[in-house]
Amino acid sequence: MNIAVLIVILYLAAMIAFGFWGKRRAATQSDFLVAGRRLGPTLYSGTMAAIVLGGASTIGGVGLGYEHGISGMWLVVAIGTGILVLSLFFASRIQRLGVYTVSQMLELRYGPGSSVLSGVVMFGYTLMLSATSTIAYATIFGALLDLDKWPSILIGGSVVVIYSTLGGMWSITLTDFVQFVIKTIGIFFILLPVVLVAAGGWSGLVEKLPVDALSLTGIGSTSIITYFVVYTFGLLIGQDIWQRVFTARSPGVARWAGAASGVYCLAYGVAGALIGMAARVILPNLEVPDDAFAAVVEATMPSVLAGLVLAAALAAVMSTSSGALIATATVFGQDILSRLRGARGTTDEGSEHDHVRNNRVLVVVFGILMIVIAGALQDVVAALTVAYDILVGGLLVPILGGLLWRRGTSVGAVVAMAVGTVATLTTMAIVGDIFANEPIYYGLGCGLVAYVVASLLTAPTPPEVLAEWDRRSSDTKTPAAT
Repeated sequence: MNIAVLIVILYLAAMIAFGFWGKRRAATQSDFLVAGRRLGPTLYSGTMAAIVLGGASTIGGVGLGYEHGISGMWLVVAIGTGILVLSLFFASRIQRLGVYTVSQMLELRYGPGSSVLSGVVMFGYTLMLSATSTIAYATIFGALLDLDKWPSILIGGSVVVIYSTLGGMWSITLTDFVQFVIKTIGIFFILLPVVLVAAGGWSGLVEKLPVDALSLTGIGSTSIITYFVVYTFGLLIGQDIWQRVFTARSPGVARWAGAASGVYCLAYGVAGALIGMAARVILPNLEVPDDAFAAVVEATMPSVLAGLVLAAALAAVMSTSSGALIATATVFGQDILSRLRGARGTTDEGSEHDHVRNNRVLVVVFGILMIVIAGALQDVVAALTVAYDILVGGLLVPILGGLLWRRGTSVGAVVAMAVGTVATLTTMAIVGDIFANEPIYYGLGCGLVAYVVASLLTAPTPPEVLAEWDRRSSDTKTPAAT
């Protein structure tokens, strides 16, 4: 058996083993959904970096570097900037709320009536994110085992579903930290130096690449701005990211360990662009830029190192898909299913067992749906773009408005969600281009106007609601989850 294949098989087996380890810790709903809110700085920073740096950041980031040069870093830099802003300015307050979902935060801030629509929008976003992350297995297993798309997605997706179902967020935390370590070693200490040497170092890149490959704005200023609008803002409000904030054991951990993961993301973006540039020197005639990652690994490395680097790419994909999967299950269970049932249940010992069992069922159901959607998707980037546009266009204004403007009301939040989402989708249809920049700008602009006008025309949020919000967001002790 090829050594690279053996390394990846051992890696997949280890992920399932960590799932069983995490299962022993997942005794309550809090354990299953947010790792008991007990993560310290090391685990927290590693797992936060792991979830945001997935296949798009790794395989896609190298592809952007191959196509656009050093300016290909901006997508991942925008992601890192989002984590930095979230961690330094909002994470402490978010962590103190003691909730499970973004929609529960909105209900706590505005009162009843503001969370149902946000739950539906967030559910669609997290499900699409999990599916678009899962499809990246086709690239990795295609290069490693020469497998077609469906078998590759089935193998990778099944492993994620198994360990996520066993231990929930505890399993995902343990696997994500291992994946973070593997990713760091594989990208920074193996792939980057190997391909730079093979390309002749920085001088080789300067000599053999076109001049625009060395320009920080070669990808286009419009694309750079859009990356920051869509991905930086998207990371400020995504359930998959907030759910990791909820796992921190203190506001300080959420702020400073989160900021450290943001800095790591910035370095990761630069590394990916440099790898892509070196790949263009080594393999100048690739037709598909996203093939650069696997192709340059195969062209420059012996089997052992290739196995480690492909395991790093696999780690990047798995950390994002598992985080998005549990976020999907959490949003559906907490924000949609609980509303349909009309109650959230009790918190006695027996009901905790039931909660964990029910959450496991949801992870399995949506894990299967995730695999099916991933296999059916033809244009992953288009699907992810639509998901992020709807998320940012529909939810950014009411979420940040609730955190920053006390005069914002429940009516204002609901109207902003509806107007922002409709404006985004309508503009997308009129322009006729999913990748156009206009939809997100129109969605945000219309949503902001609707939020301010509707809030000013309606009665202020009841004092008792704001008082509870102030207590929950300013206490030094984390309250029980709502």
